Parts: sequence; structure tokens; C-alpha cells
Amino acid sequence: MNTQTEKTDAEWAQELTPEQFKVLRKRGTERAFSGKYVYSKDSGSYRCGACDAELFSSAAKFDSGTGWPSFSEPATAEAIVTRRDRGLLMTRTEVLCRRCGSHLGHVFEDGPTSTGMRYCINSVALDLKEEA
Repeated sequence: MNTQTEKTDAEWAQELTPEQFKVLRKRGTERAFSGKYVYSKDSGSYRCGACDAELFSSAAKFDSGTGWPSFSEPATAEAIVTRRDRGLLMTRTEVLCRRCGSHLGHVFEDGPTSTGMRYCINSVALDLKEEA
């Protein structure tokens, strides 16, 4: 994948918290129902926790009951990229930030909205910029 932001693991480790580094750069997952945005109803723009790229709008957020913030669609199609993830003995579709290549979560085709998509994203991968 071609990203606009390229840094070494050492550089990312200096800029991110240990939990952010584990999720965003090492493709980890935060514990279900532990993230700060799981229940958030605040309005604004959800941005990448690593590079600040706009990823999702609060208008596309819904409660999926899965324990992670869920969105019906990205802010723009260009904000993210997806790729096949065959880890954990299953095949899923991984969601990454297009700008920096950070792991955000996974997308599933079982969403309750008109898009039919459920972007299941780690809270630690996001930073909400609230609307004024």
C-alpha cells in the first residue's frame, strides 16, 4: 500500500501511546467495551489517532452492540483502504488509514443501515474532533 506518511516503528513508538502503537502499528485490538468512543453520542469528525486524517463522521456512527464504535461508511471513500486479513483462523476485511497505513479495525457486510456495512473500529485508533 502506498501511504503519504512513512515513519519507522521507532518514530511511531515515540509519538503514540503503547496501546495506540499496539493497535495502529502492530494490528492489535482493544478489549471489547473498553474504548472511550463505544457509547459516545458526541457530534464531530473521527480522525486517525496516528496522523489526524479525517476517517468517519459521527453522523455515520451507530450502536452495533459489538463493543467497538461502528460506522456505516467512511467520511469519504478515499479516507481508508481495505485488505484481506486471514489472522485469528478466519478471513476478515481489515480497514486501514489511507494516509499513514495504520490499522483501524475491520469492516463487515452485516450493518443495519442502508449501506449494509459495519465498520468496526478501535476507539484507540480514533480521535474525535467535536463540532462547535
